[in-house]
Amino acid sequence: MKTIDKMTITQIKEYLAACDELSAEAEGQILADGRTGVRLAYQTYCRRRGKILYLQKMWDEMSVNEGSLWAEGYQWIAGVDEVGRGPLAGPVVTAAVILPQDLYLPGLNDSKKLSASLREKLYEEIMEKAVAVSIEMGSAQLIDDINIYQATLRTMEKSVNALPIQPDITLNDAVTIPGITMPQRPIIGGDGKSISIAAASVVAKVTRDRLMMEYDKQYPGYGFSTNMGYGTEEHLNQLRKQGPCPIHRRSFAGVLTTT
Repeated sequence: MKTIDKMTITQIKEYLAACDELSAEAEGQILADGRTGVRLAYQTYCRRRGKILYLQKMWDEMSVNEGSLWAEGYQWIAGVDEVGRGPLAGPVVTAAVILPQDLYLPGLNDSKKLSASLREKLYEEIMEKAVAVSIEMGSAQLIDDINIYQATLRTMEKSVNALPIQPDITLNDAVTIPGITMPQRPIIGGDGKSISIAAASVVAKVTRDRLMMEYDKQYPGYGFSTNMGYGTEEHLNQLRKQGPCPIHRRSFAGVLTTT
């Protein structure tokens, strides 16, 4: 490699863009270079490098639960989460995900904290790279029959039991799941504290959002493609005008008060 002072600014930009970590020698040369373009390129590198380090730190912190279990000899750790307990329409969706030990998904977090585009990207990576994934749905009818909490637990149980590989242990977002035989650990706020639960959160969220977009075509007017079944002003107004459709949860107060 040429020394920094022999490189053009364009070459330095390309070099920094492709560099994950500068050597001490190269960084010293850049800092000693007086060209404005070099200084600006180095600032861009530092911002990017800072983000890389932040994402790695977040991943390390969210991997603590899995790391300790892997160290204890557990091999298959399933994260379990749900999406859709609060909406007035549509199913509650649960997912169980087993991740490989060597996986790194920068940016993975509680699905509610992610942009739609990043959720989609992470969803594709999880579906491609996970050891096992299982997705289940609890219908509006089931929710009305046994209440949302029990419907969520039942659907989580189905997600765990439907995994093609039986997990050694499950990490659940806040709840204890009846009907499963393996050890389990509920973690309050787990979708922001465990990579396995966060992965399940992303899978469940993307699955449910895609489904609600399809329901928007089947039951137009309620705004399902944007409100995902939640009780927005637009949704409530349409409920008053049209009444509930087949995927509305008729036991929910927001639906009852408009009928």
